[in-house]
Amino acid sequence: MSVALTSPVAHGPVQQEPLRVMLVDDSVVIRGMISRWLGSEPDIVVAASLRTGLEAVNQIERINPDIAVLDIEMPELDGISALPLLLAKKRNLVVIMASTLTRRNAEISFKALSLGASDYIPKPESTREATAAETFRHDLVQKIRHLGARARRSSHPTAAPSLAPAHDRVRDAALRAPAPVSAPVVKRSFSSQNPKALLIGSSTGGPQALMALVAEIGPVIDRFPVLITQHMPPTFTTILAEHLARASNRPAREAIDGEAVKAGHIYLAPGGRHMRVVRHGIEPVIALDDGPPVNFCKPAVDPLFASAVDVWQGATLALVLTGMGSDGMRGGKDIAAAGGSVIAQDEATSVVWGMPGAAAHAGICAAVLPLNQIAPKLVRLFSGDRS
Repeated sequence: MSVALTSPVAHGPVQQEPLRVMLVDDSVVIRGMISRWLGSEPDIVVAASLRTGLEAVNQIERINPDIAVLDIEMPELDGISALPLLLAKKRNLVVIMASTLTRRNAEISFKALSLGASDYIPKPESTREATAAETFRHDLVQKIRHLGARARRSSHPTAAPSLAPAHDRVRDAALRAPAPVSAPVVKRSFSSQNPKALLIGSSTGGPQALMALVAEIGPVIDRFPVLITQHMPPTFTTILAEHLARASNRPAREAIDGEAVKAGHIYLAPGGRHMRVVRHGIEPVIALDDGPPVNFCKPAVDPLFASAVDVWQGATLALVLTGMGSDGMRGGKDIAAAGGSVIAQDEATSVVWGMPGAAAHAGICAAVLPLNQIAPKLVRLFSGDRS
């Protein structure tokens, strides 16, 4: 058994308490590396470092963490088996699944999201690769910080009405969590042109939001192309495309460089490559590239949004869903400047209101809506109703 405990932090002002993280991984190298990284962050403390899921389940009440970073493959009790047991003991626990980039682990990560995990993070195949390790470190710290802060806001509600409950824990938490008070959002008018394509950008919490959305916008998909950039690594995007196809009952797959963009299809940016749309003769086609990360992301939303202006001009409709950072805001500015429309998911239903919040506060949005109101609005807009 490998356990490193700190004493629970006394309850004081929420914003002053460091986030308590429980690391659960059978690799002593990974636990040591992550512990060093998190230990250097002033607002994060490693509350425990454990080797198996069984240790985590047995000790969670004593450790009382805000966040668990949970490996998938472990002896005694693996991550996917430990997940529901941990959530049963602490319902508001933020769980970030960690796994290597294999198809099996990608499938398990998606299953974990449906079981209540908040997010996932791919572990680098080798911690000796400086770039991969630094990306992993950046992403992990940001996920812990943003998801932990949101969980604390949810557990210290001010006074906010709940929206209609949903079936799974993640959707329920996203729909019901109160949002902090923020500055008023200035909204623009919707484009005077009927939209010809739907572009979507998403990150943290995106897979769950995308699955709910595509299931309700069949009339849009049937008549118009849908292009999606979700911050995800290779293999994971392959699995996400398969899930989107099942959820929408429409063709959905990773985009292929040079293929024509047609109505009735969902095109997903493949992990590790930026997706743009360009005009080839009279028809739009997919253009993939292996350029550097944009906004720390690859694929990134901004390249897709910005490229669409050259193809559809003011007939472009972009949607910014839940996610960390500000990706999509600059590309959204280009769309708005060209006369197109941008919609952002609202704060209360976003797992993290980074990307949609940046778009909303940039003054480029025609609407900022709860997740359950976005699909009906899209169906109306693509039917020519701009009211």
